[in-house]
Amino acid sequence: MSLGRRLSEAGAPHIRERESVLDQLKKRLHMRLIEELGPELRGADGERQMRGRLEVALGRMVDEESVPLSASDRVQVIADVIDNTLGYGPIEVFLEDPEVTEVMVNNPDTIYIEKRGKIETTDRRFMDEAHLLQVIDKIVSQVGRRVDETVPMVDARLPDGSRVNAIIHPLAINGPMLTIRKFSATPFTPADLVGFGTLTEQLVAFVHAAVLGRLNILVSGGTGSGKTTLLNVLSTFIPHDERIITIEDAAELRLGQQHVLRLEARPPNIEGKGAITIRDLVRNSLRMRPDRIIVGEVRGPEALDMLQAMNTGHDGSLCTIHANSPRDALSRLETMVLMAGFELPIKAIRDQIASSLDLLVHIARLNDGTRRVTGVSEVQGMEGDVVTLQDIYAFDYSAGIDSEGRYLGRLQATGLRPKFCDRLENRGIPLPADLFQPKRRGGD
Repeated sequence: MSLGRRLSEAGAPHIRERESVLDQLKKRLHMRLIEELGPELRGADGERQMRGRLEVALGRMVDEESVPLSASDRVQVIADVIDNTLGYGPIEVFLEDPEVTEVMVNNPDTIYIEKRGKIETTDRRFMDEAHLLQVIDKIVSQVGRRVDETVPMVDARLPDGSRVNAIIHPLAINGPMLTIRKFSATPFTPADLVGFGTLTEQLVAFVHAAVLGRLNILVSGGTGSGKTTLLNVLSTFIPHDERIITIEDAAELRLGQQHVLRLEARPPNIEGKGAITIRDLVRNSLRMRPDRIIVGEVRGPEALDMLQAMNTGHDGSLCTIHANSPRDALSRLETMVLMAGFELPIKAIRDQIASSLDLLVHIARLNDGTRRVTGVSEVQGMEGDVVTLQDIYAFDYSAGIDSEGRYLGRLQATGLRPKFCDRLENRGIPLPADLFQPKRRGGD
């Protein structure tokens, strides 16, 4: 065993003891703060003014404590107690960190984060289970939801649109669990995704023309692959003079156009009544004179209504679906249509899919943590009983990986020109031939 490791292990008990002392101090300060300023914490003061007041009060309380603190410990303790009181406790710092994309609370003592596509453990923790439950309740109550033993599982969102899932006792055996998928404070632009390597400039020009030309586009991908982010970027290409209706389980899309109507599904109440589903909203949206319908995620019987809308004059619609490949996306759509309760033959369902969809864009989170569009396929029609797909762009896995495990490949054109090019040209949107020419490796 190396000397450094022995010294590290020898100092570990001391570090843990110190952390325990600081945790106990934070609990005492938090309780004193509630006792002295409880009613005022719900007052009309703005958050900035209230934080200033709490800093002064906590500075006095810390001076009255006998625990020796360094200057940095003192600042950290005061900041943590304020976050516990006004914010979201120990996860507040992660919610403010733009590099953190996901926060995963397994129990009060275990918090993980996702950073640059990789999951990391943290040394932050909640004071106790009651503190974690308090933070969960604060989040869900902001959007009119509740979580307790009668409703132990809930989806909600933070004010910035970040997606939240919470599950508590009796379903969560090891303690309350909280998962937050963050969204950027400012929506990503196409240039941002090109910089990240998610898109190429060639593909940006192609999808810009596809959205402008009112093609029906389905974005597929696995959990956490970036489907919603990509859908948001695609929506930026919609002209500002069109009437857009967005339909989501939890409102996450942020469109920059002025004429946007946002609809959000509603879960059932405690009696199991009053639910408004995505399918209900899709049906209702058809009566709202939409130019475009954007469904945040198709996951149930609303797939049938969405396909019918795409095939009856509401072209240019966009939606996402969970799937591992474009072909899997079509299979899932078939299953969802069957969930609508109609005894439709598979051939009829596939005919509907083939006539409704124009383009499938697949995005994946690769092993190196990056999110890349790995395939773009045209829906060309039917051959017998099979929906035919033609790859327009495909990710070049053959380029290998570098010494740090990052993929060297990029999305490449297959050299095939899609059949819908004539439709776009008839609408005054010509597609240059070089959009479909494969680039040499290392070239632009």
